[in-house]
Amino acid sequence: MSQSLFSQSTGMFIAETHTDAVTWFFSVDKFLVEGKTQFQQYQIVDMPTFGKTLFLDYKIQSSLLDEHVYHESMVHPAMVTHPNPKKVLVCGGGEGSTLWHALQHNTVESATMVDLDEELIDMVKIHMPEWHRGAFEDPRTTLVHQDARKWVEDHAGHGYDVILSDLPGPIEGGPALYLYTKEYFEHIANALSDDGVFVLQSGACNETYPYCFAAVHETLESLKEEFPYVRGYYGLVTTFQMPWGFIIASKKHDPMDLTPEQLQERLGGRGIKPRYTTPRFMPSMFVLPEYMYDAIKAHGRILTDAEPFLWEA
Repeated sequence: MSQSLFSQSTGMFIAETHTDAVTWFFSVDKFLVEGKTQFQQYQIVDMPTFGKTLFLDYKIQSSLLDEHVYHESMVHPAMVTHPNPKKVLVCGGGEGSTLWHALQHNTVESATMVDLDEELIDMVKIHMPEWHRGAFEDPRTTLVHQDARKWVEDHAGHGYDVILSDLPGPIEGGPALYLYTKEYFEHIANALSDDGVFVLQSGACNETYPYCFAAVHETLESLKEEFPYVRGYYGLVTTFQMPWGFIIASKKHDPMDLTPEQLQERLGGRGIKPRYTTPRFMPSMFVLPEYMYDAIKAHGRILTDAEPFLWEA
């Protein structure tokens, strides 16, 4: 039995370490699916508070309770920043919900999803339909099982309108270590259209571990020629026990220029009815707490292939 999984007289629990000083315990009613792919272990469990929930390597990834909070935050701010997104690339996004939310924008003509772990996707297709909702079978979808960086490098000049990077954090030895560096972001810029928009999940947006967000933000800020607009924001993801950060890097359009009225026009015109990223609420997501601005100043640094970020929590 893994040290992350244990039982007591009160039931079964999964323990997830956030930092050396902070560990969370999740009560589990039932293990629905367990297995291991070439890249990671997975568990789908039923929990009393969160309902059906996905863990990867015993780290919580997504729950039915509030997956819409994370995935709407991941997708809609970037998609509405672009006035007419037709060609979309999703890097990662294994549950399929990022893809599904992108496809809800009726402007989208094609969406390519690049995820390395084919075995995990096959499992998700069967056991997590509440997330992908048939998005893998949408005729606009192309699913590719390949390293996301190689795909981006090979598609310079492809003209993606929006690139959504829903990848795991930069853990040493992990597949995403070099997907948060200046060199990779330069390849992203080359794969985007002239007015393209890029967004990536950027880690915790709290005071216990703001370091990844701060470093990624500083790295994108260093690419002003490629991305004049770099805007951090966050969503309140209960499953993660903390606010979770995202960063938009845009070539031409500033997400903070959009008023609630303009957001309503774009979302409504595309048939989007968000539960979390509503036109009234979305502008507030870009107002970071002062401690995050302080963290960017104190801990921001330019990440490179030679010196990437290593998640040490």
